[in-house]
Amino acid sequence: MMDQPSEPVEENFAAMLEAFSPGKAAEVHIGDRVKGRIISIGKDTVFVDTGMKIDAVVERSELLDADQNLTVAEGDELELYVAAVGEGEIRLSRAISGAGGAQALREAYQKKVPVEGKVKEPCKGGFHVEVMQHRAFCPASQIDIAPGSDPSVHVGTTYQFLITRFEDKGRNIVVSRRALLSQELEIARKQFMETLKPGDVLDGQVTRIMPFGAFVALSPGVEGMVHVSEIGWSRTAAPENMLQPGSRVRVKVLGIDTPPGAKQTRIGLSIKQLEEDPWLSVEDNVHAGDVVRGQVTRCMPFGAFVEIGPGLEGLVHISEMSYTRRVVKPEDVVTPGETVTVVVKAVEPEKRRISLSLRDAEGDPWAEVLERFPVGKRVEGVIEKKEKFGYFVRLAPGITGLLPMGSIRRSSAAGALEKAREGDTLTVAVEEISVPKRRISLAPGSTDDESEWQSFTPGTQGSLGALAEKLQNALAGRKK
Repeated sequence: MMDQPSEPVEENFAAMLEAFSPGKAAEVHIGDRVKGRIISIGKDTVFVDTGMKIDAVVERSELLDADQNLTVAEGDELELYVAAVGEGEIRLSRAISGAGGAQALREAYQKKVPVEGKVKEPCKGGFHVEVMQHRAFCPASQIDIAPGSDPSVHVGTTYQFLITRFEDKGRNIVVSRRALLSQELEIARKQFMETLKPGDVLDGQVTRIMPFGAFVALSPGVEGMVHVSEIGWSRTAAPENMLQPGSRVRVKVLGIDTPPGAKQTRIGLSIKQLEEDPWLSVEDNVHAGDVVRGQVTRCMPFGAFVEIGPGLEGLVHISEMSYTRRVVKPEDVVTPGETVTVVVKAVEPEKRRISLSLRDAEGDPWAEVLERFPVGKRVEGVIEKKEKFGYFVRLAPGITGLLPMGSIRRSSAAGALEKAREGDTLTVAVEEISVPKRRISLAPGSTDDESEWQSFTPGTQGSLGALAEKLQNALAGRKK
């Protein structure tokens, strides 16, 4: 037995005919906002399926960008306004335009439908705008998102506006282009943020430079920040010396974060991570023994860091700062920002370490010590420090010898020497030198020979002058 149809064939056919035959459009009115999908793109017209029985079309020119390129494709969804309703089609538009009465403007105001307006002339506080043959006022702050200083650039241009005030039956109309641009910007921003993820590499434009980094526009309404540490591998370059507002840069997205209660999402960017890490090729460019110039980046209690190349920072240990002076604080020798010459002592790429020496670049005073201070030579020196075991005597910058207490006490001038003070100058004889150990043993410059008393030089404070003179007078009396 054959199955019976659930409803008469005539009724099915009638429903199909009703669905596909042209007729009146659904209940839509001018100014209504409708959604639809593009089903065909013609030379001048774009056809949109809105789910209604008759075609909906929009002028192709309304979907072009500033460079006259089409911004949509078949299958894209659009949200437009009903501009006109006819027997055979529905005209859609991004905004309502043309002649119209006050009632049409009132409906556009109430439904927040964009209207086309032509900027006629500047006036006090803004611009006169002609909207559907009615005079409207646009405040200067509402003509653009970032108003320029020259109002003449807008005169004669047709824009889309939102009516923000409609009073006195259309005699007082205020419009805003900025409000509409802000809406479009927010839509574009949301679409962009939906696809953005860490690791993305994008092209952007530098918008402003700050001491802590640079802001980069990634898309309309979307900005990210490149922290100063992510601009380049160098620690010494200032942001304003590396980037300029308006310049194009390629950046890598490091992170996307929206803190609780924050109005905006923070986007962290990096420029340097798209460049080669200088430590990967450090062994090809830096070698032990190289003499290089660098900039001091920071001082620590144990030494100073010096950048000898972009991203290549080495340490001058406090023990490598000077041969000629005892360094207690690195700041006593160098200051951050100062350019210095250093010698590379060691390179450790796996630990990202470079050992540097400041004193080796200045020269080791011990390199010629045997020629300058041969054994037996009598020289003048300054007492640097007195200890129980002897005196440390500076013979030259970086060269200090020890005058042992035993030698002092065996000297015929022991009494005078024991009264010497730190800072006094006296004559000593070089007794022994050990260059590998950097040691010089000294002896008093005077001997039992009476003529050698004259080689003793009074100290800077005169502590030995009077005593030496009395000793010389005593010896002169004996001769008589």
